[in-house]
Amino acid sequence: MPLIEQVVKALNNYKIPYAIVGGVAVALHGAPRGTIDIDIVIKHKVEFFKSVEICLKSIGFLPRLPVTAQEVFSFKDEYIERRNMVAWSFYNPRNPLEVIDIILTHDLSSMKAINKKMGLWTLKVISVEDLIQMKSESGRPQDVEDIKVLKELIK
Repeated sequence: MPLIEQVVKALNNYKIPYAIVGGVAVALHGAPRGTIDIDIVIKHKVEFFKSVEICLKSIGFLPRLPVTAQEVFSFKDEYIERRNMVAWSFYNPRNPLEVIDIILTHDLSSMKAINKKMGLWTLKVISVEDLIQMKSESGRPQDVEDIKVLKELIK
């Protein structure tokens, strides 16, 4: 089973409000884009942080840093501002190239997620407009290129 499918099934099983963002979202919106990690936004409530930690551990992923969901939730603003920790990162110890990042700088509550079909299953992806907004805030060269492609898709 592809990693994205494993992750989405687990998030759905744990009833975690989520949306796929980042390079995977760019690809799901129809632009060719290679990426290794899966970036996700969730609603910023402590119960969802705790659930995502349990959920990702249930499919074999471990947090990269020794912090709990409660700590990440309680100190996320400090982590972002003072430590430049924009994502709570999980990795698969059996395959360290498999990485899932929970984006801390954006709250799903203020974003629009849409359904995308992939084969027989459906997943939540951030809207093109919100994805462009997120990528414009980073200013990274890859994000600048992604924005150009995404804008072409909505013309």
